[in-house]
Amino acid sequence: MPTIDANGVSLHFESEGNEGDPVILMIMGLSVQLIFWPQPLVDLLVSKGFRVVRFDNRDVGLSSKLDHLGVPNIPLEFARFMMHLPVRAPYRIDDMARDTAALIDALGLGRPHVVGASMGGMIGQNLAGQFPEKVATLTSIMSTTGKRSLPKAQWRALQALMSPPAKRGDVEGAIRRLMRVINLIGSQSYPPDQALLRQMCEQHILRSYHPAGGMRQLSAVAASDDRSEVVRLIKAPTLVIHGDEDPLVRPAAGADTAQTIRAGGGEARLAIFKGMGHDFPAALIPQIAEEIAVHCRSHPS
Repeated sequence: MPTIDANGVSLHFESEGNEGDPVILMIMGLSVQLIFWPQPLVDLLVSKGFRVVRFDNRDVGLSSKLDHLGVPNIPLEFARFMMHLPVRAPYRIDDMARDTAALIDALGLGRPHVVGASMGGMIGQNLAGQFPEKVATLTSIMSTTGKRSLPKAQWRALQALMSPPAKRGDVEGAIRRLMRVINLIGSQSYPPDQALLRQMCEQHILRSYHPAGGMRQLSAVAASDDRSEVVRLIKAPTLVIHGDEDPLVRPAAGADTAQTIRAGGGEARLAIFKGMGHDFPAALIPQIAEEIAVHCRSHPS
């Protein structure tokens, strides 16, 4: 299995496409593995002349599990967050951005086009703000600066995200929980095919099921809080993609991300997809792939 040491952790990665093509580095979100990037999206980007590199973030998939750091008390840390008290977390988004920067160096990717979804968008934002020499362009999808004044997640989405994981060894329970979360946070206009959704969730759980890592990542997001200052530093041309039906990271967060980058003198374009929730509806993947490809081609590395 292809793994590489980066910033003190071992990161599993996969690469598709031709070695000489411009690189798109894709960063996935909270608790989920690189296989959550829809394969049709990856295939389309490769067919458009890009080499696509994906990796598992620390604490998920086939990358390092940091169990020695303990398991956060999520209800307690959530209460501290709501009361504007410091959240105790074993690491933060900054640390995951440093992982990504080290991965870029270790793989010799130069200045890739960085595409991040949800928490992966946060990592990409921090990477672009703090390591500008490593990012040709940024595409931030269904993500946020973390600004406290932004509209809150819908309760059903937040409740789904914070629902307890299945018990150890309960594969069926873990699959059903993941399906429930995706159905609740995803598009209502383009509901997923349930048979295909189950297949994807089963693949995810069987590949690696490690809820403690997801809890540490969740605490990292909360502890990182408002990252507007680092987002304002972004100078890489940025495409912000958001769905108008996103119940978890509300559409206003996408607009705020673009506005914050522009406020710092950067270049940002906002693309709102009608009917898109906190997911990648199959019907919209060709449009999303084209938006990303055009953005990357317009700003070669």
